[in-house]
Order: sequence, then structure tokens, then C-alpha cells
Amino acid sequence: MVGVGGGIAAYKVCEVVRRLVESGHSVRVVPTESALRFVGAATWAALSGEPAPFSMWDDVHEVAHVRLGRDADLILVAPATAELLAKAAGGFADDLLTATLLTARCPIVFAPAMHTEMWEHPATRANVATLRSRGAVVVEPAVGRLTGPDSGPGRLPAPDALAMLARRALARGIAGLATDLAGRRVVVSAGGTREHLDPVRFLGNRSSGRQGYALAAAAVARGADVTLVAANVTLPDPAGARLVRVTSAAELHDAVLAAAPGADAVVMAAAVADFRPAEQLPDKIKKDPDGGVPPPVALVRTDDVLSELTGKAAEPGRMVVGFAAETGGSGRDVLALGREKLTRKGADLLVVNEVGESLGFDAADNAAVVLGADGSETVVPRGPKDALADVVWDLVVARLVPTDTAR
Repeated sequence: MVGVGGGIAAYKVCEVVRRLVESGHSVRVVPTESALRFVGAATWAALSGEPAPFSMWDDVHEVAHVRLGRDADLILVAPATAELLAKAAGGFADDLLTATLLTARCPIVFAPAMHTEMWEHPATRANVATLRSRGAVVVEPAVGRLTGPDSGPGRLPAPDALAMLARRALARGIAGLATDLAGRRVVVSAGGTREHLDPVRFLGNRSSGRQGYALAAAAVARGADVTLVAANVTLPDPAGARLVRVTSAAELHDAVLAAAPGADAVVMAAAVADFRPAEQLPDKIKKDPDGGVPPPVALVRTDDVLSELTGKAAEPGRMVVGFAAETGGSGRDVLALGREKLTRKGADLLVVNEVGESLGFDAADNAAVVLGADGSETVVPRGPKDALADVVWDLVVARLVPTDTAR
């Protein structure tokens, strides 16, 4: 079920409904009366293929709010206005949507959209905290242009990101684990760093950021407060994650260490350069017209973020997950190299994946073995990166310090 609040962002939810229907889901849209001032009931009915009830007084004999709440496998509320969040937190039931929220026993996801001042108001923050404490997923709004000249946090996430979030939350709800990261704060890194040699050239890698983005999206769907540090990624922003964009290994190092204090888990899925040019030249290196060979490029090591997270920047109770993209070599297989790295880095979990053509980097699928500091080995067969993301979070959740004893 999709509940639509009375905000101008309601027009974006039309695309969310369309995407969910096209992916095979049966969707019932329940708009508030104020939402119908932005998008009419006929539009919702046409997009969903189902009636779009909004009044408690229609079809009274069916007790619509009870039926809708019991039948739904997931409720996505978008846009969740400040008023709608307040009503849901306070248990108000003065229209069909809010009454349905009280009868529902399925996962509920709120996607807020409002002006920045309203989102940051203490009353709204308190209502969000209340809803999250009850197991609802309240995603962080996107940052960008709002109505009028305003810009800031409060923008409804992109429709494709919201539809993906709904599908992930629905899958986790069926598994009975919809919000097992509720109340947890996590940091995820994604993408590949670039180390500039001159204004044009850089040392980099083929990481697309897909695995890190899948981890961030999965964590949001499971109720976590997510900070995503993204290095040179061109993917659509995942709904509900706080995004920090970086370029180099040094920038990623600083961003991760700034976000890590107080986090319950840090997952280092980014492909971070081990080396950078010793000197970044101010001008483009020119070819010698006489065919001369350019001087060799001297390299120096970059800071080891993963080792710092488990070493001098370690915190009691915080889970640290590393990634090892390996190709084997020197007579040792990928797993042997992974075990050595796990011991050397001191991580709680290490996701070891062999990279190659159409596998690992810049590919839709991944296969891995997740090594645990406790000696465990979890084999994840080749499949979508979303599947690997859920396995990683399953392993993290099983090892997290219980919230009643956490920091």
C-alpha cells in the first residue's frame, strides 16, 4: 500500500506507483484529502489499477481501514509531511490513512518531504525518533531544491530510489527481519578513489560503487541511519542515506573517520588506492615530440583507513567490515590472501571476492566468501549485489552488541 500525504512532492509518487506495479506488485493507493489537491484520485486509480479510497465514510460496511491494514505486506508513506509524521507518532486516526497505519502489522516506511526548517524542528525530530523506536523506517530526505528558491534537506528522494527501497523493505518484511537495524547508525564507503598525477590523468580502478550502494540501500531498508561515503560514483543516490562525496583516498580517509565515531558498524566497500603519485603536477604532462620516454612516476603509500578503524580509531562494540578484491598470485589462492588480510587488518568480517572480467568490479553480480575473525566462512554464490549486501548485514546483525548494552 502507498499512502500519499498532502505535499507538492505527491506528483513524484505517481512514478513510484508505476514502477512498483510494473515490477509485479499489487498496489493500493490511499491519499489524504489534502494530497488530492495535488494529484486526483483518478490518477492514482489509473496508475495502480485499483480504487484509491480516501474517506472513512466510503464503503463503511467493509471497515476499510482494518481491511487495508491487514491486507498490506508493506506501507510506504510518501510524501510524509510534518503533519502526517506528527499524527502517526501521536496515534491520531482522523482519516483513512492514519487509521490504516494503526491497524497495520506490516513494515511501514515513511519518506519525509518538507521545508528544511520543518524537518529540522525539534517537534519533527521527536516524532521521527518516536516512529523509529516503534520499528518504522523513516528515511532521511534528500538534499536539494525545494519549492520556491529554497534548497536544503527535505526533498523527497528520487522515485526510482523510493521504489527500490520499497522492494527491499518488502522482501525483508516477508523474511520477518524488516527493521533489525533500527536504532543503529552505520557508515558505508563505496566506489573507487582517484589519485591525480596531473590535471588530466589519475590512477584509479574500475569500481562502480554498486556493491557499496547496495549495502547502503539494504541498511536503510532495515531501519539503519546510514552515512554513505561515495568516491567517484555516478549511480542514483540511494533513498534515505546521508551522502558524502569524495575523490581521493585522503578525502575518503577523512570523511570515513569523521563519520565513524559512535557508529555501530563501518563497512569499507570502497576500492581505496594503496598508492598515490608522490607529486601532483600543476600542468598536463606533454609528450616528447622526439619520442622520448617520460620520467617514471614515483608512488607513495596512502593512509590505511581500515587499519585505523581497527587500531588507533577503534571503538568498543563497533563492527568493522572490510573488503578484499583479489586476483590470487604468487602461488596463493584468493582465500589464503584474504585470511592473511583479515588477520593483518584486524577487521571483524572480511568480504573476499575474486575480481575479473564481468565479476566484482563494474559488474551487476558478485560472488564472495565472508571471513569472520571468529573463524567462520560464509560462501555467497554468484548473484545480484543486493543478495551479497543482505548476507553481510545478516552477519553484522548477528554480531552487534545488544542495544541495551551498546554505547
